[in-house]
Amino acid sequence: QVQLVESGGGLVQAGGSLRLSCAASGRTNAMGWFRQAPGKEREFVAAISWSTDYADSVKGRFTISRDKNMVYLQMNSLKPEDTAVYYCAAGWRSGSGYSAPYEYDYWGQGTQVTVSS
Repeated sequence: QVQLVESGGGLVQAGGSLRLSCAASGRTNAMGWFRQAPGKEREFVAAISWSTDYADSVKGRFTISRDKNMVYLQMNSLKPEDTAVYYCAAGWRSGSGYSAPYEYDYWGQGTQVTVSS
C-alpha cells in the first residue's frame, strides 16, 4: 500500500502560479495529477513515468516533474477554469501516458486550487 499526501494548493489570481507537491510513501512506476471541479467528473491533468503527458488544456502552462518519491505540478498562467480539487495518483503500470483514473492504484486526499478572475 502506498500513501500519497498532496500539498501546495491555495487561492491565486488569474495569471498567477502555484506548485503542488505529492509525497509518496513508496516508489511506483507511474504518477499523475487529476482534478475535479464541482459537478464535473475527475479529469486527467498530467502524468509522468519514463515520459510526460499533459491534457491539452494545460499544455504549455503546467509542468510535471518527479524526484524519487515526490511528484510536483508547477502551474503557471493559471485561469479561473483551473479551479478544482487536485489529486495525486500513483500506479504500477510499466508504460506511459496513463490518463484514465482506473489506470492508477493509489490516490491522495486532494488539495484545493482556486483561481480568482
